[in-house]
Amino acid sequence: MSLKKPDILQVCQAGSFLLCASLAWQVTSGYDGTEFSGGWLTGSLLSMEDIGTALFIVAIALTFVFPRVAAAIGLAASVLCFPLYFLFIAPVPFAQVFARGHEFKVQPVPGFHWDIWPVVGLFALAVTLYFCIRCLATTGRKQIPQRA
Repeated sequence: MSLKKPDILQVCQAGSFLLCASLAWQVTSGYDGTEFSGGWLTGSLLSMEDIGTALFIVAIALTFVFPRVAAAIGLAASVLCFPLYFLFIAPVPFAQVFARGHEFKVQPVPGFHWDIWPVVGLFALAVTLYFCIRCLATTGRKQIPQRA
């Protein structure tokens, strides 16, 4: 284990993790301790988002030492954060796919709700997934030229 100058992929990966963690805090701020956090569906989604945020912080710390491990953790964190953003953007389709029989206490308006923070969060997750997959796809070892 040796620290070397980070390459551009590591910097972009760490930046995307930081962006996703800060967006997750922005989206979920104000929901802890409310009825939203106590629901059987929404409470689980909020807990998944909290775990994903913590994993993004761990991934930031590991990016420059173990970039492939950090990419795998970032991939898992992205998967954990996705459902809550999907619920905020499309609550009725989300309930039809993931929560059959779930009855909303307040009937949501059908269709898509293009609130800025969940949409930006989904975009940040897509960017993060790109960097994680790209990091995992690299072989990890650079070819050392053979001397003749």
